[in-house]
Amino acid sequence: MRQPSDDGAPTPPRRRRGKERTQERVYVAALSLFRRQGYADTSVAQIAEHAGIGRGTFFNYFPRKDCLLSAWSQERMRKLNRRLTPRLESAADAVEALRACMSTLGDLNEEEPELSAAMLTAWIQSGLLFDGRSHLESLFALIIEEGRIRGEIRSAASSEQLGEALRDLYVGALRRWAGPATDGRHRRLHADLHAELQLSLSLLLHGLTAPPHGLCPHSEPNHLKY
Repeated sequence: MRQPSDDGAPTPPRRRRGKERTQERVYVAALSLFRRQGYADTSVAQIAEHAGIGRGTFFNYFPRKDCLLSAWSQERMRKLNRRLTPRLESAADAVEALRACMSTLGDLNEEEPELSAAMLTAWIQSGLLFDGRSHLESLFALIIEEGRIRGEIRSAASSEQLGEALRDLYVGALRRWAGPATDGRHRRLHADLHAELQLSLSLLLHGLTAPPHGLCPHSEPNHLKY
C-alpha cells in the first residue's frame, strides 16, 4: 500500500512534541548564556552546544539569533497581560491603569534583573528596540484613548503620540536602572525601578511645572490636561 507523502501532511503529535521540547531547550540555553555573558558575546555555536544540538540544527528552530529576542519579548508580553488584565479591570480611571502598567513592568524586570538587563542591551544592540510599533506602546495608547473617551484625559497630542512618549519614558527608566553605576556595580542593585517608573509617568502627566494648590505628584485629579 502506498504511504502518504510527508509533503503537506500534519506533523505527528509525538514528533511535534519532540520538536517543541528541543525548541524550548534551545530557548532556555540561549537565555542562560545571554544572562551570563550578554547577547553580543554569545554565538549560535555556543547556544547549540549548551542545548546539546548541532549548530546547523539551531536554524531549524530559530532562523536567526535575533529571533530569540522576539520569542522572549512575546513571552514577556504574555506574562504582562496575564498579570495586568485583572488590575486594568479594577482600575478606577486611566491614570490608575497607567500606574498599574508601570508597577507590573517594574515587577517583571525586578524578578529577573540580570536577564532583563541583558535582553534590553540585546534589543538596543540588534536595532530592534524601536523597529515598528511595540505591543507596549499600543497598550499605553489604548488606555489613554479609553481615558480620553471617558473624559478623564484631555490632550492636544494623539493617543498614539502619548503611547510613544510613555514607551520612551519606560525604556529610559529601564536603561538607567540596568546601566552601570559609578561604583562599578549595576545600578539595579541599589535603585528602585518602581519609583523610577512612577516618577517618569508623573512627569508626563504633570510636566515640569509646580502642581497647583500643593497637589502631590502622585495624586492626580480625575480629569487631566497635558
